[in-house]
Amino acid sequence: MADGGHPPAGSPDHARFTAERTRRALGAICAEAGLDDSDAMLIKRTVNAVYRLPRAGAVVRIIGSAAMAHRVNKVVRVARWLAENHVPAVRLLPGVPAPVTAAGFLATVWADATPPGTPPGGPAPDTAELAGALRGLHTLAPPEPPLPCWDPLDDVRRRLSDAEALPGPDRRFLEKMTGRIAAALPTIRYALPRVVIHGDAHLANLVRAADGRALLCDFDATCLGPAEWDLIPVAVGRLRFGHDPQAHLDLARGYDFDVTTWDGFAVLRAVRELKLVTSVVPILGSSATVAAQFRVRMDSLRSGDTGVRWSPYR
Repeated sequence: MADGGHPPAGSPDHARFTAERTRRALGAICAEAGLDDSDAMLIKRTVNAVYRLPRAGAVVRIIGSAAMAHRVNKVVRVARWLAENHVPAVRLLPGVPAPVTAAGFLATVWADATPPGTPPGGPAPDTAELAGALRGLHTLAPPEPPLPCWDPLDDVRRRLSDAEALPGPDRRFLEKMTGRIAAALPTIRYALPRVVIHGDAHLANLVRAADGRALLCDFDATCLGPAEWDLIPVAVGRLRFGHDPQAHLDLARGYDFDVTTWDGFAVLRAVRELKLVTSVVPILGSSATVAAQFRVRMDSLRSGDTGVRWSPYR
């Protein structure tokens, strides 16, 4: 047993979001929504499970942590608001309940913007397009009723409360780090306005549609907050994942603001890295590959080595 009474990460005793369980959940969700899941294709299974349904022309996104289920109604509201404002973004699948609840799981169902077999709409989206998408989003008048205000550590705390097979020493380290960052956040002096922010603005959340448009997706973290936050993920992606430096430069040029030269960058980098580590703690026992990458990230935080390269969770 690991310290704190938990089996080690990856133990089958703590496996609530395995491939088998999520596939069964997909079947129940599709039955509830009246969708054909016989040709379902897994796109991703980390903190959420995402499946493509070619026959239904749909993408199903299953929430992986009960602690994060509170966001789903906001996601639906944001998606509808973006559609009303003709913002290039993925759309909810018409005629399907939003959200869908089945077998104890919660999911949203989206129209597939890039169905298999369709001609490619162009190359993968780039950060110049991401800059344009963010500028467009940031100029919109906020919806009514108001969106939640930015609270970047709320999801960290919720996920720690719902952790699966998280060793005691890791939990204590992450809780202390959360406290230190919380104390630093009020010292930041923002240079840009508070706007509707995407909240997790990186290239994986910009998809190329079959018609060539670059569409925003994943609205879990959308809220009212500082525009700087939407420029942080690409900057941290360069530093932690070794992404092409030109990608950050293109985003900074396209948005006309280089977040890495701003004096609040160090604190928001720490926030982003903490979120990138804790995002998977509710499913640590469900995936050995996720648990292995979590250990790489945890060890780099413990050592204070900001040069350690991370890999995506898979």
